[in-house]
Amino acid sequence: MISAFTRLCFFLLVSLSFFACAQPSHNPSISKTMSPSSTTTIDTATFGAGCYWCVEAQFTLLDGVISSVSGFSGGHVKNPAYREVCNGTTGHAEVIQVVFDTTKLTYDDMLEAFWKAHDPTQLNGQGNDIGTQYRSVVFYHNEHQRERAEYYKKKLNESGAYHAPIVTEIAPFTVFYKADDYHQDYYSINPEQPYCSYVIQPKVEKFKKVFKDKLKK
Repeated sequence: MISAFTRLCFFLLVSLSFFACAQPSHNPSISKTMSPSSTTTIDTATFGAGCYWCVEAQFTLLDGVISSVSGFSGGHVKNPAYREVCNGTTGHAEVIQVVFDTTKLTYDDMLEAFWKAHDPTQLNGQGNDIGTQYRSVVFYHNEHQRERAEYYKKKLNESGAYHAPIVTEIAPFTVFYKADDYHQDYYSINPEQPYCSYVIQPKVEKFKKVFKDKLKK
């Protein structure tokens, strides 16, 4: 029998051949999004998929990713502190804001990496990291991103690629708050830290195998 993973890969490959296209650009600075321009090859994606240390480490590996920054989005508190977000009272999710080159990666590629980088069926958490701040979420920057995120979520659920329904939230992007500097590149700077060794490293190694043809040389 064809495994769920094989069906997912086949579906994504076929879909990408028909739907992938150059993405509009956004201001890569940490601020409210600006109107996209079709004349540039730079775009921005904002994802929440659990602890941002792990997700940043995964996306940074992709050839075409210009920057991957850890921070917070989706809440009601301005300029939240990390400790506030950890308390789960700000409404913010830990996210990464990825600026990428659309001549190398499409937004569909970003979504593929997003859904394979974590378990999108776990509500408000990833593994032992529990709380709304660790929720699975796509913050779309324009109508195209919203349509693609909803399209793939629907198709992945219909395909039975996962053992349970996808609970990923799809919401409009408003503002991104960059986390403190010590949170940036956390995995690469602290590889011997226990959380990095036991939680992040296995996910990074799995990500490398899945996207071996799209990694930076």
